[in-house]
Amino acid sequence: MGHWWERNIVEPGKLPLLLALAAFLLTFVITRVITRLIRTGKGPFGDVKAGGVHIHHVVPGVVLTLVGGFGAVASDRHGTGGVVAAVLFGMGAGLVLDEFALILHLDDVYWTEEGRKSVEAVVLTAALVGLLLAGFAPFGVNDLTRQELQDRGGALSTIAMNFLFALVALSKGKVRVAVFGAIVPLVALVGAVRLARPGSPWARRFYGNRPRARARAVLRAYRHDRRWAAPRRVVHDWIGGKPDPRPARLPGGR
Repeated sequence: MGHWWERNIVEPGKLPLLLALAAFLLTFVITRVITRLIRTGKGPFGDVKAGGVHIHHVVPGVVLTLVGGFGAVASDRHGTGGVVAAVLFGMGAGLVLDEFALILHLDDVYWTEEGRKSVEAVVLTAALVGLLLAGFAPFGVNDLTRQELQDRGGALSTIAMNFLFALVALSKGKVRVAVFGAIVPLVALVGAVRLARPGSPWARRFYGNRPRARARAVLRAYRHDRRWAAPRRVVHDWIGGKPDPRPARLPGGR
């Protein structure tokens, strides 16, 4: 175990990345536990206020992210300073992304349906950092042979091709596939060749005069969302807590 740790974590300089990921996940979990306790009125915790203003935890998160980020740039990743900076950065990122939906909507939507975007952002970030920690490089550079790495033209063409696949998947409305495809090339290729989601830039551009393709895209999106909506909701509720029920709409849409 010690040999594996030295060879795969310490020697490649991945210890700060591992600690940042651990701090990120631990901070998110602790934050969600505390906010749930505050929501239910249990425990000694309460909202932080200053002068009547509710201080969201994204504020200290931004401070920790800045301190950790600049500290990491200024320090050696193999030294103690890099380790401390990585932990601070992970903690700050966990606090910031826990309120990602607030930043996106510029509104306190923490316990609403829109607030689920925070959970999605955290899960997506953790997965991507985990892939990087496992040795996957963006745009599949890790898949190149030593000879291909020595051939600059071959490396650049591979990066450009994988980037193009990810870009096409993104234009087809497949954001998660595009993001993961930047790390795992075959994922981007699958997203690039499949039908675009309705309302995506690709669908508006290429399906406007193709009613059959447009109908197939709508049907496929409907089946996909119907199949995965319930499991996704269960996972989100388990991780982030159930959102508040939407208020009933008055007659006339008011």
